Amino acid sequence: MTLKDSFCPSPWFHMRINNLGHYEYGRWADKTNRNAGPNIRDMLPIEYFQNYAGQVRQELLAGQRPAGCRECYEMEGHGKISGRQRQLLKAGVTDNHFEKTMLSSPWVNAWAASVATGNTDQTPQDWQIDLGGYCNSACVFCSPASSTRLAREWKKIGFIQDLPLASWADDPQQVQRLLESLLACPTLKYLHFIGGETLITPAFVQILKSLIEAGRTEAVIGFTTNLTVWDQEVIDLLSKFDGVNLGMSVEALTPVNDYVRWPARLPTITENLERWRQQAESRGWLLQLRTTPTVLTIHDLVSVYDYAWQHNISVESCNFFNEPAYMRPAVLPAQMREPIIDVMQSWIDQHPADSLDTVNVRDPNRARAYIRADLQSYVNYFTNEPDQSHRLQDLVLFIEKLELSRDNCILDYIPQYEQLFRSAGYGALARRCL
Repeated sequence: MTLKDSFCPSPWFHMRINNLGHYEYGRWADKTNRNAGPNIRDMLPIEYFQNYAGQVRQELLAGQRPAGCRECYEMEGHGKISGRQRQLLKAGVTDNHFEKTMLSSPWVNAWAASVATGNTDQTPQDWQIDLGGYCNSACVFCSPASSTRLAREWKKIGFIQDLPLASWADDPQQVQRLLESLLACPTLKYLHFIGGETLITPAFVQILKSLIEAGRTEAVIGFTTNLTVWDQEVIDLLSKFDGVNLGMSVEALTPVNDYVRWPARLPTITENLERWRQQAESRGWLLQLRTTPTVLTIHDLVSVYDYAWQHNISVESCNFFNEPAYMRPAVLPAQMREPIIDVMQSWIDQHPADSLDTVNVRDPNRARAYIRADLQSYVNYFTNEPDQSHRLQDLVLFIEKLELSRDNCILDYIPQYEQLFRSAGYGALARRCL
């Protein structure tokens, strides 16, 4: 393994606080053990950043691939631009001139200083801040920790016995602790917030107001919305900052989006999508469509890329979906992938663009090249990923129980899957759509 294929500069300038207040060394780090380790309740963020991510830094400097970074390497294996590659670009390092740009990077001395212990005297400039599960949606692929609405439903159904623990961001004392840490950083370049739904999360507005009052508006603010709500107060606050990167979550611009992002309704989604697009154009904000392709939506994925192409907006999915495993696109058997691959490949062939010579996915001048390359990664994924159709029974059992609560039916949205789902036992529970 060469340093070029494994190194990531992210732990020298980025950190994450997850929903429960635990620290993570990377935005895309493995999420299988998210409820352990140092927490904002008992350790300041900067102390964690400087002293507790040392092992990962040493592994990266030694040319190793930390186990928690597997999702980025998986993305690269299918030709998808990974978080690692994006972070390399922030450090001034490029794939095509890796050694030269490593040595000329302004971060080279910081990397050298971490060789002995892994520790650093840097402070984080790039943050991902998870604000908890305030959410008005209950997406079928989501988890109770990220949606209060889904958590209540799962408890009622019996999927979980207890509601998730409250988020750290529900505690004003911990929010203040975070704000003090942000203000202690000499440079803030990027703050990305997720929920839940950020626009209805009280801590989001509080943090924005506090940063404005402190005169710390030099950062670019990133956040993600599910497109179900509109809040002019938040827009007015965001306009005070140096820039805004807005992620708009949508799985398909077809009715199946209503099923997957229940209880959203497509007319509301498209209306707010247009409102945000117009705001962004008038204010110079950067937009991205955020999608999480699953077995239930992969067939309509090109509808998102159609809109993105028309409006020159990039499309981003943080990784190839892995959990819950029965929602993975790879659950579709090989014979059902072929028509989807054909549709995707046809779309790519009909939308020529310059080759993607940079991994800067936020460059609007390269948006169409990135759109095309990103869809190609799903062609690669579907072509090469092993058949996981043995998980179909788990998928069918899950959605049937969920549909009893929601009084809906997946076959109303994707009737072409009927034979496949029936063969896995769909219809075993009493339901209205038999």
